[in-house]
Amino acid sequence: MSERKTLKDIARDLKLSISTVSKSLSDSYEISESTKKMVKDYAEKHNYVPNKVARTLKTGKTNTIGVIVFNISNTFISQVLDGIHKGSQIDKYDIIIMQSRDDVNLEKHAIEVLKMRGIDGLLISPVSFNSNYEQLKSLQESGVPVVLFDRVNHDLQTHKVGIDNQLSAYDATEHLLNSGRKNILHITGKNIGVSEARLLGFRKCLKDHKIEFDNNFYLECDYSKHDEIEDSIIKKLNYLKSTGNMVNAIFGATDDITTLTLGILAEMNIKVPEEVSVIGFSNIRIPNSLNPSLSTVVQPTEEIGMLAFQKLVELINAKYPIEEYETIELKTKLIPRKSSVL
Repeated sequence: MSERKTLKDIARDLKLSISTVSKSLSDSYEISESTKKMVKDYAEKHNYVPNKVARTLKTGKTNTIGVIVFNISNTFISQVLDGIHKGSQIDKYDIIIMQSRDDVNLEKHAIEVLKMRGIDGLLISPVSFNSNYEQLKSLQESGVPVVLFDRVNHDLQTHKVGIDNQLSAYDATEHLLNSGRKNILHITGKNIGVSEARLLGFRKCLKDHKIEFDNNFYLECDYSKHDEIEDSIIKKLNYLKSTGNMVNAIFGATDDITTLTLGILAEMNIKVPEEVSVIGFSNIRIPNSLNPSLSTVVQPTEEIGMLAFQKLVELINAKYPIEEYETIELKTKLIPRKSSVL
C-alpha cells in the first residue's frame, strides 16, 4: 500500500509552498491549471486525505450541515433528502441526518446533538407549530443559521421553503366536488406544520361551493403515534357507517394517510371509486401500480430540498447579518387517476 502523504509532504516532494498546495487542492483561481492538476494527481496517487480538524481550526467551519426530519422512511422526506444531498455535492458539504419521529423531545435532543457536533447550519422540518422555538432561536444567535422546509408554519424568522398548502388542498377538494362527491372526509395529522393550511384550503373550497363544513367529516391523526393512525381511520369509517352518514370521498392531507387509506378501504371491502373516491398528498413513485391507481397531489420534493439547501448556504456564507427572509411556496401538480375518477 502506498504511503499516505500530508500537505507538508506534498509541498516538499513537489518543491512547492504549503500555501500553493493547499490552494491547488481547494481549486483556487490564484493557481494555474497546470499546477493544480499536478498537485491533485500527486495527492490522489499518494492517498492524500484532507485534515478536516485542521481546516476547521483555521476557517471556523466544519463544512457540515445538520438535517432534522420527522421520518426518514417517509417517501416525501426521502425525496427531499435526495435534493438536499445533490445540493451538498455541488457545494461540498457533509450532511448529518437525524429523526424527530414527530416527538418534540426527540427534536430538541437532535438540535442539541447537532449543535455540539459543530454544524455550520441546520435544515429542519419541525414537528409542530413553534416546536422548540427557543432552541432554534438560540442556535441562530450562536451563529448557526437555520432554514425551515416543508412544515413552514413556524414563527422562527428565517428562510422557509415549501408549497402553497392552502391552494393545493383547495384544488384537490374541488376535484372531488366536480366529480359529484359532496360528503368528503378530510383526514390530517394533528398539530403538524402543514395541517392548518391544508384544512383552510379544504374548508374554503367547501364554502365557495356552498357546502357547510361538517365536523363529523374531519379526522386528526396523532403523528407521534404512527402505529395508531390506521386504527384511527378504521374507527372513524366504522362510526360513519354505523350512523348512516357514510362519506363518498376521502381527502388525505399527508403521504402516509393517503396511501394507508387506500389499503384500509380495500380491507373493509369498500369499492374505490364506486363507493368512496380517494385523493390526497402523496409522492409515492408507483401510484399507477396501486389498485386502483391513486389520484395524488404531487409536491416538487427534490426542488424543495435543493432550494432549502441553497438558502442555507447563502446564510452560512453571508458577510453581513440577513434581516429580510423569504417564504418560498412552490407549485404542486394534481394528477387524477382511477381512485377519484368514475
